[in-house]
Amino acid sequence: MKRLVLLVATATALGGVGATAQEKLKIGVITTLSGPPAVLGQQLRNGFNLAVKNIDGKLGGREAEIIVQDDELKPDLAVTKVKAMVERDKVDFVVGPIFSNVLGAIMKPATEGGAILISPNAGTSNFAGKDCNANFFVTSYQNDQVHAVSGKYAQDTGIKKVFLMAPNYQAGKDALAGFKAFYKGEIADEVYVPLNQLDFSAELAKIAAAKPNAVFVFLPGGMGVNFVKQFRQAGLADTVTFLSSFTVDESTLPAQQDAALGFLGGANWAPDLDNPQNKAFVAAYEKEFNAVPATYAFQAYDAALLIDSAVRAVGGNLGNKDALRAAVVAAVHGSPSLYAAQLLIGFGASIFGGFVAASLARDNKRLNGILASWLCVGIGIRALVTGQDGMSHVVVAFMIAVTPLCYFLGASLQAKRAASRSLA
Repeated sequence: MKRLVLLVATATALGGVGATAQEKLKIGVITTLSGPPAVLGQQLRNGFNLAVKNIDGKLGGREAEIIVQDDELKPDLAVTKVKAMVERDKVDFVVGPIFSNVLGAIMKPATEGGAILISPNAGTSNFAGKDCNANFFVTSYQNDQVHAVSGKYAQDTGIKKVFLMAPNYQAGKDALAGFKAFYKGEIADEVYVPLNQLDFSAELAKIAAAKPNAVFVFLPGGMGVNFVKQFRQAGLADTVTFLSSFTVDESTLPAQQDAALGFLGGANWAPDLDNPQNKAFVAAYEKEFNAVPATYAFQAYDAALLIDSAVRAVGGNLGNKDALRAAVVAAVHGSPSLYAAQLLIGFGASIFGGFVAASLARDNKRLNGILASWLCVGIGIRALVTGQDGMSHVVVAFMIAVTPLCYFLGASLQAKRAASRSLA
């Protein structure tokens, strides 16, 4: 599994034969749109569609056709629908799902059918190890990572005894494993409940009897809504610290409201993160859907940008799967490493160019000046073409300013080399 966290997409075309203007890029979105966890699937669908809308209904320069299916949180049904997407609809990418048990079921039919599978949420730990698949990518996390946040918090704040609870499926097991990776205190109990259980009276009785200092729960969607309300009604909030992941968040708070006051939730993202890309995304989502986005939305938004960047990188030609996979791997944009690479390539080319130009021009200062100017402008334009956001333009300006110095460094190295030769 390759974890990619993407905040912006660049528009760099690396060649290749493009598809005809009439061909549409087909994307299959498989997510949970019914039952108690429907709000999670709706966020995924909305985030993905918002990204496509923001880039004029296209992905990688091609008109996009988005086929959305409800898996109903039933793995067997999800397999049937994904097979239809791949075999009948001929989708190029499958995006989804929300739940890890569905992910495990659709992995083979999606990837072996010729599509690239991108999960904007589920990231079961086994796919980061022995079950890693070259056609599978994730724009969220490995499941246990987010839950480790709460475990570290409990450990660092000196909480002595914790009661753990999660649904009885792979993501639930990953959740509690992530918590325990950092928490070394006493575990009062470790309870697994059926996925989509809504009545927690028996579990609340166990918590009261165990007398823990805190609970840690992973109960997404409707499970979290009900548990938070029942926990508050049982009076446990007065004596037990409430720690959670994906239980008290933007997807559940509208239903929990005051019942969740004072409850803590560890997460990999928040809508008030102070960076330009996040502010733009949240504002666009709130305007479009009149709701605050949750992690499910932003991760799906990033999945669409990932596809856009990768398809653009291969010129819209998806026939070469190896090249497409490589483009997906390379499409980690908005990171400092990208800008560092731009600088190193630009400066390295300038120094080499100065070295070569000095060899050709020798004492012809006019020719030297022409070549220096040409190299400076050429490198600056190269950076400008690859840069798409504000920071890239800062890089461009810096490169244009410093490139002549790099050129003259190369020329100086060549002069010293020539002098040492003459002395020899």
